[in-house]
This record gives sequence, structure tokens and C-alpha cells, in this order.
Amino acid sequence: MWHRRAFLSSAAAAAVAAGSSRLVAGLEAGRTHASPKDAMAGPPEDVAYVTATYAGTDVERPDYLAVVDVSPRSPTYSQVIHRLEMPHRGDELHHFGWNACSSCHGQRARRYLIVPGLVSSRLHVVDVSDRRRPRLHRVIAPEEVTAKAGLTAPHTVHCLPDGQIMISMLGNDRLEGPGGFLLLDEAFDVLGSWEATRQGMHYNYDFWYQPRHNVMVSSEWAAPSTTRPGFNPDDVRQGKYGRRLHFWDWQQRRIVHSADLGEEGLIPLEVRFQHNPDSSHGFVGAALSSSIWHWYHDAQEGWRTEKVVQVEPVEVEGWPFPVPGLITDLVLSLDDRWLYFSNWLHGDVRQYDVSDPAHPRLAGRLWLGGVLGTQPSLRGRPLCGGPQMLQLSHDGRRLYVTNSLFSSWDNQFYPSIARQGSYMVQIDCDPAGGMQVNEAFFVDFGKEPHGPARAHEMRFPDGDCTSDIWV
Repeated sequence: MWHRRAFLSSAAAAAVAAGSSRLVAGLEAGRTHASPKDAMAGPPEDVAYVTATYAGTDVERPDYLAVVDVSPRSPTYSQVIHRLEMPHRGDELHHFGWNACSSCHGQRARRYLIVPGLVSSRLHVVDVSDRRRPRLHRVIAPEEVTAKAGLTAPHTVHCLPDGQIMISMLGNDRLEGPGGFLLLDEAFDVLGSWEATRQGMHYNYDFWYQPRHNVMVSSEWAAPSTTRPGFNPDDVRQGKYGRRLHFWDWQQRRIVHSADLGEEGLIPLEVRFQHNPDSSHGFVGAALSSSIWHWYHDAQEGWRTEKVVQVEPVEVEGWPFPVPGLITDLVLSLDDRWLYFSNWLHGDVRQYDVSDPAHPRLAGRLWLGGVLGTQPSLRGRPLCGGPQMLQLSHDGRRLYVTNSLFSSWDNQFYPSIARQGSYMVQIDCDPAGGMQVNEAFFVDFGKEPHGPARAHEMRFPDGDCTSDIWV
């Protein structure tokens, strides 16, 4: 009898251990991380997912999610190794995100990408359990989104700690502002809007939440009806573009403070909290004013904002006004020391030491195109357009860059992208400061099988510096 009990006990323990192993293995299919330090110590990225669109080109095909091999020891290094084509044309794939990030560490697997169509408002759920050959899991029709939430033009995707997924939406069903925030449940069913009220919202764009401070920060671009035809300076003068940063009460789901950044903070786009969840510091880039703003919480005065970097406009022959840098993306390293941003029109990528977030120090600068007359080549191919989307490896040593902003704006400022396609390059980042282009890595989206494509945002299977949030 004792032997039988011992056997059953041993068998039960083995079953529990096996179940735990399966759970851990499942979670590691797309790793989440207990802390930024753990993420920095993890293995390097082996593939990158990149949204590719044919919007505004002569190619009449659906957009696709490109899988790029970024492992230097791989025989297919620096190549597109798989293309997951979407089922419909006209999506304009843009930004995308995960069903689970490090805010869900130990609770659920990083397995699905939610890939919206910015123009179609269609939501694609992609299963990346086979990270080199993702497959389409589900498509959520735009009619379902408008019926349940009255929203269109999905942009930023963040998972929430409770397993729900939140997406910033730029417009209503008439493509007007202010937009709102869409919620999906864990099964990817549409729940409706997140916000309790939209009072105080003018426009919508990016967001980042931090529960330890009971806050979400959101920014403003413009209504889809304004941005889709292209950029018109008259729209700025008429107040049709954003200039505010909103601080939300995370629990009450309402704006408690709005910072009007004024003429020096026109079109605030990407928002980045520091990764340390105890920190209240963060940054936003104001695209048109070409400035970086720092925010923080003061115990007496509440949420505060201050301009900490200014890129001065430059007179360029043939332009009716001084050309702004147009800061279109920024990324913060996981140790919260290095801030990178791209000047899409000027054509440079900058690296700042933000150890003191109120006083950034320029540490590196590289040119990757632009309108100022500096157009380098890589592997014999001139880099058309300017640097736009950025993604940084967890260890902070590799910065990836693509050059497409938005099809109508591309065609207005850099029409050559439609003919030549995008590039994807890698910059090697010195942990002590400084950058250089890695000439061994170059993905030419102008040579895609069906014709030149525009490449936009990038994600890694085990997370990255713009999608992982720690709570």
C-alpha cells in the first residue's frame, strides 16, 4: 500500500511538473520579462515583423506582414523570409502590437499580433506561434468596430495587464475627431470603448499607461479626414492639428489634465514612458515643431511638461517655408538612458543621453536621406526618403530604421518611395554613446516579388522597447 501511495504521489508530482513545464514553454513561445533588466539580459532578436503596404503605389495587391531575418549567423540574414498577405486590399497596415507584453508576465503568452489597417479600420489577428511563418488567425470587420464603438482609423495597440487589448482610434464613423480607445477581450471580441468620457479630447494618436501612477498619457495627430488627403499647412493655421498632451486617470478613465504645448509643440505624436514602472518621467516628440518634450509628476503641482530639445528649421531652395526636422518617431532604451529620434524631413537619426531627463545631451547623429542634400547610399542604393520608424533591441545595441511615414504624405514629400520602395537598415549603437550604420544589413523593399512596398513599424517576437510595459 505504501508503495502504491508513493507511486501515485510521484506520478502526480511528475504530472504537475510536466504541466508547469508546458506552461513555461508556452509562455516562452513569445517571451515576456519580469523586469527591464531581465529583458536586456535575454537572447537577441532573431526575426523582425514589419508591416508592408502598397498604398499609394501602382501595385494592386493586399498589404502584408513581412518576416525579416535579423540573426547575423543565419544563411538568410537581412532577407525577407516570409510574407503573410492580408485577405483584402486597401488596408494601409501601419502600427501594430501584441495580445500580451511584459505587463502580462507569467499570466499569458505573447502569441498573437493585432495588425490594424489604418485606412480600412480592419483588425487582423495574426498567430506567431511559428515565429518564422505566422498565419492569420482572425479578421475583425470594420463594420463590427463602428457598430459597437462608433470608431475608425486604428493606430496604437497595447495589451493591458488583465488580458484585454486597447487600441487608439483616430476618428469616428465619419472620419472626424476626436476618436477614442477601443477594447478587445482575450478572445479578440469587440467590447466597445475604454474611456468613460471624451471630454477634453480634440484629436487622438498614441498612448502609454502606467498603473503605478494611475495614469495614461495620450497625444494628438488630427482627424483622419484631415490627414488622408496629405499635409496642408492651412489645416495647421485653422487648428485642425493637435498640440495637446493628455493625462488620464487610469481608474476613472477620464482626462484629469491637458498640457497645451502651444506653437512649440505642434502635432505631438509618439509618447514614451520610462520603462522603470516607478518612474513618472517620459517623452513625446512634437513632429511639426520638431521638439522633444519631457513630462514628469510633481508632488505639489501635478503633471508637468517642459521642452528639452529643439531641432531648428532649415531654409531649403524651392521650399515655401523653412523645412522642419519633422520628428516622427522616438524610442527609449530599456535602461532609460538613451533616447533616439528621427527627423524625417531633415534626414538624420539622433541619439541623446537622457540620464538627466530634463537635460538631454546629444551623443550621436547619422544621416539616412532627407531633403537637406545629404543622401547616402548603402550597397549601391541611394537611401530615398528620410528615416522614420525606429525599433531598438532589448540590449540597446541595434537600432532598426524604416523610411515610410504615411502613403499620402510619402507621395507628397518623397514620391520616389512609391517607385523605389522602402529600406530597412540597422544602426549599431555604442553603449557608451555613438552610432554607425551596419553595412552588412540592408533590406530593400523595392525588390519585393510583386513590386515596391512601403515598410513601416517593426516588432520582435520576444518584445521590444516600444511595446513592453512593466506594471
